Amino acid sequence: MAGEFRWSQLAGSQDGLFETSRRVVGRGEYRGLTFHEIEARSIITKSPPGTPWFAYSINAYRGCSHACSYCFARPTHDYLGFNMGTDFDTQIVVKTNAVDLVRAETMPGRWPGDSIAMGTNTDPYQAAEGKYKLTRGIIEVLVERNNPFSILTKSPLVLRDMALITEASKRADVSVSFSVATVDEDVWRRTEPGAPHPRKRLEALAKLRAAGVPGGVMMAPLLPGISDHPDQIAAVKQAAREAGAESWHPVKLHLRGMRQHFLDWLKDDSPDLLQQYEEMYPERHPKPRRPKAEATDRNQLNLL
Repeated sequence: MAGEFRWSQLAGSQDGLFETSRRVVGRGEYRGLTFHEIEARSIITKSPPGTPWFAYSINAYRGCSHACSYCFARPTHDYLGFNMGTDFDTQIVVKTNAVDLVRAETMPGRWPGDSIAMGTNTDPYQAAEGKYKLTRGIIEVLVERNNPFSILTKSPLVLRDMALITEASKRADVSVSFSVATVDEDVWRRTEPGAPHPRKRLEALAKLRAAGVPGGVMMAPLLPGISDHPDQIAAVKQAAREAGAESWHPVKLHLRGMRQHFLDWLKDDSPDLLQQYEEMYPERHPKPRRPKAEATDRNQLNLL
């Protein structure tokens, strides 16, 4: 199976994605997931000019087991030879050398000490983190360097590293924010079938805030006709306030590169909204171009 993937075809070439790959079938609590262990050539990605919120980012994983129907990062799997549907949810790319790369790329004299964002293209605390602990290793390096960083996640697994993050926040500008698109139980189950309960995320935020770690909530994304009713928005805002969030930001839905995937999901979930979405998100035909190896890591931070 691994031989069919795009990175295998490109391995060793000048523009190749990865040098090696190893397929690991998840067992026990990771059953249903397949991990593709690779060695990346670099780990810190510089954002293009004009990107809001962050200039540099790290994504130790690609794909995400949270399986959010709306995730803007789904098209990144297409480039690897996977599909943006169930493959994105279950075929998780793991950059096993991420911690070593961070250590090398943030060496004093080489790295200027800019803030680094995690959670820009995939959740740093998705299920894979429980197995590989790459995010923890990355934070340990950044703490050693007194380097500022931010985390955006949907998972209370971040509490595993609370002591480390709390220490980091005493040394540098550090924050942990949570993506909470809804607190409506029905909408959560329909749109984020693999993600932890939104109330658990807010409880985790409250604990981090109580420990003195800055953080807020991104309501990302607002789904027209599904999660954008004024009462639904107010409920998330109130829950964020009660959790001690320092900020709250609603984010519009974007369907760049995944319009048809989302419409197919919508056809099953809310067929009565299909025409509305087709009109709100008209099909576009951009000029074809070949994406760069890590271009997907440079997408704007819209949602997890």
